[in-house]
Amino acid sequence: MDSQKQVQAFFSADGALAKVIPNYSPRAAQVEMAEAVAQGIADKEHVIVEAGTGTGKTFAYLVPAILSGKKVIVSTGTKNLQDQLFNKDVPLIRQAMTVPFSAALLKGRANYLCTYRLELAVHSNLGISQQEAADLGKIKKWSKSTRTGDIADMPDVMESNPIWGQATSTRENCIGQECPEYADCFLMKARKKAQEAHLIVVNHHLLCADWSIREIGFGELLPNAEVVIIDEAHQLADTASNFLGMTLGSKQLGDLAQDALMEYFQDAKDMPDLRVASENLEHEVKDMRLAFGMDMTRGDWKDIENNPKITEGLVRLQEHLEALADQLEIASVRSKGLETCFKRAEELEEQFNNILHDKSGKWVRWYETHRKSFTLSLTPLDIAAEFHSFMAQHSASWVFTSATLSVDHKFDHFSRNLGINNAKSYSWESPFDFPNQSLFYHPKGLPLPNSPEFVEEIVKVAIPVINASQGRTFFLFTSHRALQAAAKLLDKQIKYPLLIQGDKPKAILLDEFKQLGNAVLLGTSSFWEGIDVRGEALSTVIIDKLPFASPGGPVLKARMEAMEKQGRKPFFEYQLPTAVIALRQGIGRLIRDVNDRGVLLLCDPRLLKKSYGHMFLNSVPAMRRTRDIKDVEAFFAEK
Repeated sequence: MDSQKQVQAFFSADGALAKVIPNYSPRAAQVEMAEAVAQGIADKEHVIVEAGTGTGKTFAYLVPAILSGKKVIVSTGTKNLQDQLFNKDVPLIRQAMTVPFSAALLKGRANYLCTYRLELAVHSNLGISQQEAADLGKIKKWSKSTRTGDIADMPDVMESNPIWGQATSTRENCIGQECPEYADCFLMKARKKAQEAHLIVVNHHLLCADWSIREIGFGELLPNAEVVIIDEAHQLADTASNFLGMTLGSKQLGDLAQDALMEYFQDAKDMPDLRVASENLEHEVKDMRLAFGMDMTRGDWKDIENNPKITEGLVRLQEHLEALADQLEIASVRSKGLETCFKRAEELEEQFNNILHDKSGKWVRWYETHRKSFTLSLTPLDIAAEFHSFMAQHSASWVFTSATLSVDHKFDHFSRNLGINNAKSYSWESPFDFPNQSLFYHPKGLPLPNSPEFVEEIVKVAIPVINASQGRTFFLFTSHRALQAAAKLLDKQIKYPLLIQGDKPKAILLDEFKQLGNAVLLGTSSFWEGIDVRGEALSTVIIDKLPFASPGGPVLKARMEAMEKQGRKPFFEYQLPTAVIALRQGIGRLIRDVNDRGVLLLCDPRLLKKSYGHMFLNSVPAMRRTRDIKDVEAFFAEK
């Protein structure tokens, strides 16, 4: 049986899936997508597939990939999606398959417990608080029972807890085959399993690490793949851009200083200069953060060059790193741990040098400060040529899929960004009945987003919609500043529970939102995509303005300048299509199921006042449209 017929049989009303899914009925778009993927794999071609929410695209790519019998890598946008795919979707398909297949989940190194590092931390008393010691004790207890070492499976210590930094390894501090725990290493076991599996589930960070010019540890996977499927493919260019660049941060420097100190106490107590060099670097890293000022900001390299306080601080920081490297070189013969620290110091010296003195014109140099840390980065101006040659090196068929890849029904923006010029492209609309299930409200008379009263005015417009919806609202913002301003205004004027991004971890806020059933959640970029709230708990999505990235951001600014020099139009080629895709993601939160109903309120008057507004309107689902609040009230009054 050829691949097309196999797929049709699998998805048919009395096929394999129908036997394991109660009340199963075939979806035309899902079957057509599966056929297109099967054809691409059979013909060894690349395929770009856009499939709207509700198409069932995960099964539509997994089934033909597994039936092909080839070695498959599936990459998802986030670790959460990765877990969902591996723990929920793959087992269901396995139930339906008559052909056996093996599958493996592989995450980045920092997601696996390192028992060697855990032991070091447990027996070290270096600056550990009582709470941290208690958390390490819980991890130690869990280490005796876990089979995978995946820190996401540890219920008592959250993944975001900084203490995991002491119980996991990095490429820099791993001592490899010299490690006494090597035979039982969770990471090595996960990699071995992945190498032997038919289907490997990774995420974009890991995929890009495999490709990255700075090979970070499992380049043996991709060369063996015959099919590579990129889900949430609209995120790939940004992730790849980060990995192809170089980032040196206060955390890497601080970790080196701390690890060198730990190794000093263990194997080099007779070398006081090593201790002094470690402590000096640690102090200099903290002073460097202060030199940047107290604000959390990101800026281009000119800001650094024009600030003597920062440039002098960077010189001192580099000198202290060199001093520690010199001491570690002398001590490196003492132990594998000290040797590893020396190699890390050498690598950091090289990165520091590359960032400080780059004049190639191929990179954007910029910095970012967080509450207690800072990073210095080199990011490539363009990754299209790199990605094109990367795909050409491997004979795999590539499948790129997402609900949002096209702009105004064209795939040019996505293809151009990744240098894909020989792929077949397909698009299927969402099967949901948007004209009857949703309403698009765009009120009259709103000020432009640069107006000082913009936030105040959009809150006035939002309140009647929130009341008509009885809470049950996502209010999405393009900036934290606007979110905070709106939160203050809404707090006094609505009777529904207000949940604000940043007050609690994202997962907890989402759980509360679902449980309360009448809440209003205020969020920025991380709530625009990858969030699935079905049913009545989410009945309204309010978007403050069209999500154009800030033109002042150092990377975007440099890319736009480079495009202008090439005689291109950066606004129409880059900024506009990127904003259209971001808006489509935000709108995608509203209707998640065949029974969902909801209202979209978009508060940006540029939608109708600017000539480019039609690009946004042509790219959103076919919703009924209104400019009258009475229609919103009537929509919610309907049963």
